[in-house]
Amino acid sequence: MCAAPLLPLEDALRILAAAFPPPETPEIRADRDDPALDLSSMDGAALSSRDLAAPRRVLGTLFAGDDPAAFRVEPGTCVRIMTGAALPPGADAVVPVEDLVQGPEGLTPAAPPPPGSNVRPRGSQARKGDLLLAAGAAAGAGRAGLLAQVGMPAPPLARVRVGIVPTGDELTDRPAPHQIRDSNGPMLEALAHALGADVVRLPPLPDRPEAVRDFLRGLGSLQILVTSGGVSAGDKDHLPRVLEDLGARILFHKIRLKPGKPMLTALLDGRVILGLPGNPVSSYMNALLFLPVAMAGIQGRRAPDPWKEGRLAAAVRNPGDRPLLQPCRRDGKELHPLESKGSADLVRLAQADAFAWVPEGGMEAGPTRYLDVL
Repeated sequence: MCAAPLLPLEDALRILAAAFPPPETPEIRADRDDPALDLSSMDGAALSSRDLAAPRRVLGTLFAGDDPAAFRVEPGTCVRIMTGAALPPGADAVVPVEDLVQGPEGLTPAAPPPPGSNVRPRGSQARKGDLLLAAGAAAGAGRAGLLAQVGMPAPPLARVRVGIVPTGDELTDRPAPHQIRDSNGPMLEALAHALGADVVRLPPLPDRPEAVRDFLRGLGSLQILVTSGGVSAGDKDHLPRVLEDLGARILFHKIRLKPGKPMLTALLDGRVILGLPGNPVSSYMNALLFLPVAMAGIQGRRAPDPWKEGRLAAAVRNPGDRPLLQPCRRDGKELHPLESKGSADLVRLAQADAFAWVPEGGMEAGPTRYLDVL
């Protein structure tokens, strides 16, 4: 019986992004004309274009936020005005400072200003009642600013609460030669923190199905659980079966990527479970790819695109049947491959600035995409 084909990375990222419901954000409508009055787009003088290039007597100065009714521009007069200030009655143009000549009779434009020059007209961005953003739009800083502009309250800001738990009986603080220290826990905690999460690092889980089951039933306020280890096909890889027994929705298990093939993603009781492989490079790379997507989905933001365009400085072999993420030192956009000893090579991960995408069969020096290491 043939094994099921591995899921391509891009498909896995799309599946995770699509697992979240649309954001429950209200529509945003303009509460007044935007701008509410004619505004100056330059520092200069507000005046009537009908006076052409005649000199004008200066009545005073208007700053952004000043009431423009304090002055009225009559023939032969003008008002000094700053960027963002509302035009006074009688003015229909603004002449920039650099195009004004100061003389004994006042300010004279270097050339006759056309009507509307350097003016942001009232309602030029929106009219009162216009739909500015539809309901269900993705959250983001721009949306928060727009809410404030129309007088609507912005939703409270909260960081996504992410739990980090390594698994494995081999993990201990005082390792014998057949044991290891937990490096994945601190590594993933640092990555989640760099991504802006509220991180909780938890003690390692033993390789017992009942321990895994009890732990998954008591996740408290965690919104995302990131595990490392226990997701492959070994006798002690209990996480996939326990999740199924608890009724989790498995989004995918195993992807077409090297390192990182055993990656598992599931939804359990409204939480996202990211089951990462146990080898540190695999664990880190999958967290770097999938954790930002999960965090964005929970916050109602668009899934980020982690890829950048660069150039591989030397050829990289990849004889396998999966795309390879190759550790590199990055100089600008130039990617210099590091000699890697595989998915357990934490030294090379710590030395790398980026990971370059190398297709099956390898590639010569040339353009490729890459991920920055955080």
